[in-house]
Amino acid sequence: MKLQADWGLRGRMVLVSLLLLVAYLALAVVLVEVLGGGLLFTVMILGGLSFAQYYYSGALALRSMGAREVSAEEYPELHRMVTQLAQQTDTPQPTVAVAETDVPNAFAAGRSPSAATICVTTGLLSTLDQDELEGVLAHELAHIKNRDVAVMTIASFFASIAFLVVRWGWLLGGGRDRNAAPIWVAILVSLVVWVVSFFLIRALSRYREYAADRGAAQMTGEPAALASALQSISEDMERVPQDDLREQAEMNAFFILPIRSGFIGRLARTHPSTERRIDQLLELQGEL
Repeated sequence: MKLQADWGLRGRMVLVSLLLLVAYLALAVVLVEVLGGGLLFTVMILGGLSFAQYYYSGALALRSMGAREVSAEEYPELHRMVTQLAQQTDTPQPTVAVAETDVPNAFAAGRSPSAATICVTTGLLSTLDQDELEGVLAHELAHIKNRDVAVMTIASFFASIAFLVVRWGWLLGGGRDRNAAPIWVAILVSLVVWVVSFFLIRALSRYREYAADRGAAQMTGEPAALASALQSISEDMERVPQDDLREQAEMNAFFILPIRSGFIGRLARTHPSTERRIDQLLELQGEL
């Protein structure tokens, strides 16, 4: 099966990438002025850090969740589903990982389809039935197929750099008055870059979830199963202790369903509302 190209997602990824590139180049120029280094040196440093983030993003994401790669002998049914979906869509076989946590969730990580991992939690495995789990795995495989994981990883990294300058930029002057003005200019530019990045990344993140839902519906032919999975995950999340949820909230942008984190979390949500996603999946089921 060849998934239909989602040109809406591709166009948004290109647009967001170009806008963020302009913003980050402006930030690099300002940092050059403040730090007194060469533009080439600054670009090389930022480029090296971004490459490291891109190359090791999958391993870092798994480590942050305490996940480990599992074999087919340990989780035969999970491996069977992933293998079948990958072969069905002509996608390189992703590795499979499991995180020991009661939080029911899943995510895809990796710099490319050939170096991707699908991770599920033990809480998810105990919550969903077979059809629901297949829908979730198809959703994560759609993210891999769409290559949106790498775009989100790089964009999030540079947004973090801008936020660090906003938070700690005042230390760059070392207490010297003559550097005060350039430093505050750098902090102001970094703040603008971070705010722009914040909203662009979240707009892209919300759209990519719709795209992955549609991709999963194409793969399985059962949009209602994924809708049921989203409902089950949402309901089961309510029973997980708040301390466990807070520990993993930093991975929200990559989870299939975000961990709710109060009023501010809803304002900065990385996903569309679960109700809206379920409604769209049920509409697709009706069309099928």
